[in-house]
Amino acid sequence: MSVFTRAFDMLKYEGVRSTAWRGAKWFDSRSKRFSEKPLAQVFPQDVMAVDWTVPRNFVAQPLVSSSGRPQLAWVISPPGRSSGGHMNAYRFMKYLEDAGYDITLFIYSALKYPKVSLAGIKDMLSHNGGYPQLNAKYQMYDPQVGITGDFDGIVASDWPTAYAAWRYQRDVPRLYWVQDFEPFFFPAGPDYIVAENSYKLGYQGIACGPWLAGKVTEADGMPCAFYDYEVDSSRYTRTNDAQRDEVFFYARPTTARRGTEFGLLVLDELHRRRPDIVINIAGWDMSTAGLNFPFVNHGTLDVSELPALYNRCASALLISLTSVSLLPLEVMACGVVPVVNDADNTRISLHNNPGIDYVALSPRRMAEHLIAAVDAPNQVEHSRSIAKSMEGGSWAGPGEVVVNIFNTTLGIK
Repeated sequence: MSVFTRAFDMLKYEGVRSTAWRGAKWFDSRSKRFSEKPLAQVFPQDVMAVDWTVPRNFVAQPLVSSSGRPQLAWVISPPGRSSGGHMNAYRFMKYLEDAGYDITLFIYSALKYPKVSLAGIKDMLSHNGGYPQLNAKYQMYDPQVGITGDFDGIVASDWPTAYAAWRYQRDVPRLYWVQDFEPFFFPAGPDYIVAENSYKLGYQGIACGPWLAGKVTEADGMPCAFYDYEVDSSRYTRTNDAQRDEVFFYARPTTARRGTEFGLLVLDELHRRRPDIVINIAGWDMSTAGLNFPFVNHGTLDVSELPALYNRCASALLISLTSVSLLPLEVMACGVVPVVNDADNTRISLHNNPGIDYVALSPRRMAEHLIAAVDAPNQVEHSRSIAKSMEGGSWAGPGEVVVNIFNTTLGIK
């Protein structure tokens, strides 16, 4: 049967839209212009330079600078406007700078597109309320030469940058800023293998929360310290003492571990039961998602806009299938009940916080709990209570923990 005959049959039996979809799928499967191939996120030179089966001895050495300020090379992917992981890393870089460290950021981008501009990154950072302003120097990472310069420690931020960090010639300490168990991002295949083996390079890990630190150590034996989750109570605070009849959902369909599509099933069920409850969705523009229920589409918000939104809501659906996000504590500080998937990664990371509603991953059950928070006769009193439990929250304590880990690893008294 010819291509034209098949196309005619499709039009006849399936209609124009289905035929157009099949045609686009056919062309894409042959061109693969926009499909990310395995190992596209890492420069091949970096992976080939490393033999993770042979240990390398990374030890603290005398400081390279006569100023007495430790010099760090921090290898990181390009920060984005709404990238919580980058914002978190920058938060701790600021603590390190304040503690006397000098940082050079090597921006690591192995993908051909989109093009990365240091000037564009700096401009975005200067106008984004989620990022502290650093004194750090910036360079584009060049796989032809690797990391150049005199440094007392090298910091990797994810699995591709771990290989770039290894290539630095001096055997100074390597630290691995672990923000998730990244092999889980991939099915079994090349990316999974290389991501998993990035934990076998002899680095000192630093993770957000005890679950992630334990996961990395248990899986691959990398020593991994951790700092605890916190909330910035100067930003996130309860300002609405009235009864609330809205809910919030964090959606990020490009990040599978945030369970967006599953969460939409929960919201569909919620609306079926209670069409009077206003549903707010932020994190991504969902205007073209074709959802079956009405919602307020907030898209991507600056962090300065989030507290006002949270303060309109009685409950929030926050799904984390790997390392838990910071959102549960942040919405609690605004008096919102976080409805979170019940699992080790959430309970252990958040120390079984009693203000969090841990619920089995079931659309009906989660919808019930979101509704229950709206209908609770003591809603206002409970909202006050959970917000009060977050009062005085600050990242200063975790910041001190991280600085001490760096000092110990680099042999600084």
